[in-house]
Amino acid sequence: MGLLSILRKLKSAPDQEVRILLLGLDNAGKTTLLKQLASEDISHITPTQGFNIKSVQSQGFKLNVWDIGGQRKIRPYWRNYFENTDILIYVIDSADRKRFEETGQELAELLEEEKLSCVVLIFANKQDLLTAAPASEIAEGLNLHTIRDRFWQIQSCSALTGEGVQDGMNWVCKNVSAKKK
Repeated sequence: MGLLSILRKLKSAPDQEVRILLLGLDNAGKTTLLKQLASEDISHITPTQGFNIKSVQSQGFKLNVWDIGGQRKIRPYWRNYFENTDILIYVIDSADRKRFEETGQELAELLEEEKLSCVVLIFANKQDLLTAAPASEIAEGLNLHTIRDRFWQIQSCSALTGEGVQDGMNWVCKNVSAKKK
């Protein structure tokens, strides 16, 4: 089940567009996740030096996914992409425990942005690695339970193997459709 099946589930009105902003620290797996969603080859991924955009059209429905680089020097420019975002997908490298504080600070700042009062999916990526922290531990460490002003979910996944990605996108489909009605 790939991106087109997700699009069919999200489609509830003709010519409906959904804008997804894909953010996270560098090396979290954002581009791999994007390519996995688009059923593209993930064997040669290089760091994003700006942004990647994938648009898919299916039966009058358009999904626009903006993958913005996560290097420290690029992060101040994230705000240029906030306008009209329906879904924020924030990707965390679950195996990089040294950067949990940094990723938590970045996520907290994003959640304070008025223009990002949208549905939020947090992918606890790289669960295929033995050193990966479980999503529940990450949620607790980042105090995600305090988020009360929007729909949110944390989902364990591996962008490399695709495990958990579909579950997260199914949750997104359900909640974006509910919010748009």
